[in-house]
Amino acid sequence: MQSLNIQFNALRQSPTVAMADRILALKASGRKLIGLQVGDPDFGTPPAVLEVAAKAMQEGFTHYGPSKGYPELRQAAALKLERDNGVHAAYDPETELLVTHGGIHAYYLAMQSILNPGDEVLVPDPSWGTHANMATMLRANVIRVPAPAEDGFIPPLESWQKALTSKTRVIVLNYPSNPTGAYPTREYLEQLQSFAAKHHLWIVSDTVYENLYYGEKPTSAAAFEGAKERTILVNSLSKTYAMTGWRVGYLAAPQAVIDNALKAGQNSITCVAPFVQKAAAFALTDPAAQQATADMRAAYARRRDRVLRISHELESEKVLVTPPQGAFYFFLDVRPLKMTSLEICERILEEAGVGLVPGSGFGAQGEGFIRMTIAASDEEVEAGFRKIVEWAEKQ
Repeated sequence: MQSLNIQFNALRQSPTVAMADRILALKASGRKLIGLQVGDPDFGTPPAVLEVAAKAMQEGFTHYGPSKGYPELRQAAALKLERDNGVHAAYDPETELLVTHGGIHAYYLAMQSILNPGDEVLVPDPSWGTHANMATMLRANVIRVPAPAEDGFIPPLESWQKALTSKTRVIVLNYPSNPTGAYPTREYLEQLQSFAAKHHLWIVSDTVYENLYYGEKPTSAAAFEGAKERTILVNSLSKTYAMTGWRVGYLAAPQAVIDNALKAGQNSITCVAPFVQKAAAFALTDPAAQQATADMRAAYARRRDRVLRISHELESEKVLVTPPQGAFYFFLDVRPLKMTSLEICERILEEAGVGLVPGSGFGAQGEGFIRMTIAASDEEVEAGFRKIVEWAEKQ
């Protein structure tokens, strides 16, 4: 029998995608379920963005486009970073920005550009599985840095130091976090940047949930003097503009990284669909689109508050609720049930008809938690959360 890539022996399927696929199959068979497992906004893409895409298709933007991305989209991304993120130094659209096939592709190109086999990558635990899996696929070694609930799901600064070895090359950040919604203070990030500078490390910052926050706005990892030279920003329009299916994002990084990433992009996807790029450039700059994102954030905030009110009403001792700082997830603490998070999700799906994601899929520190999205209708979020608590109280 022909040999296979042994790197994949260490990987599991994405728990979110696997659960979403399973629920789709169950629904197709006639089961009535409440799907609170997937991180896909339940809002439509802003209508004006759809119109721009349709017009671009009619005008013939349906063939190959520039592999680096259209200049107007790269310019829009550069202006967005200045406008919204307070980056310490402006990004050159020509040399420091690259249009990508969504946030995952941006992350892949970033890691492909900087990693060599055997390099070590520091990844917070818990965090989205792709962050670790992609590094493993690229033959790097992943070191998980504990970010326990007791520390607000943020790794203590000394934990980064403890994980450091002579082979460490990259720190991966994802704030606001999937699955916890947590994000650190400006002071924390500034200290982490000093740590990275001292040890000549890259910081790869996945910021796809940056617009979803419920208190003080998160600080960009690139918002510090000297940070730009060692920081790679990964972003997409998926969550902010409800454009998950459009598969468009961008990478902001030093020119040497972009040069490498461009080669990897040319040899993996060639280019992002031109009509999609036209729509993305419009979304990043149109005032109405910015208002739409603010409206979506307000809706998520209302759902967040709704879950918190119901939690106070039900006073469950088996489903413990911590308010998320950002993103559109609750990372529910079900450790009092004394079951694995996978068993809990399996049983809630079968016995209560609610789709969730086990916390163990996000790392060892996620065991005992389940992820519930609020990127669903108000009615589904309330009904689903009540069913979760009702099921738990019977155990």
